[in-house]
Amino acid sequence: MSAQTPAEAELAQLLVDSLNLEGVEPGGIDPEAPLFGAGLGLDSIDALELALAISKRYGFQLRSDSDENRRIFASLRSLSAHIEQHRVSA
Repeated sequence: MSAQTPAEAELAQLLVDSLNLEGVEPGGIDPEAPLFGAGLGLDSIDALELALAISKRYGFQLRSDSDENRRIFASLRSLSAHIEQHRVSA
């Protein structure tokens, strides 16, 4: 497992908190592992909840109809990189 960056660690905490993931430690989420299916096993409802939490925390919308979503939500690392590119500075 590769190490999480500070931004990935913050996002992992948001992911665990917003989705109420029982028994999942934010620091234990491999940033390269898939978020859906074989990885964390998230589903489309989780994606919607996570997108809402991200918009509240980071100040931008993830569009549900975007062709990029499969790439953006592929892993913690790809989602974190997308957020860093688009987040509204506080």
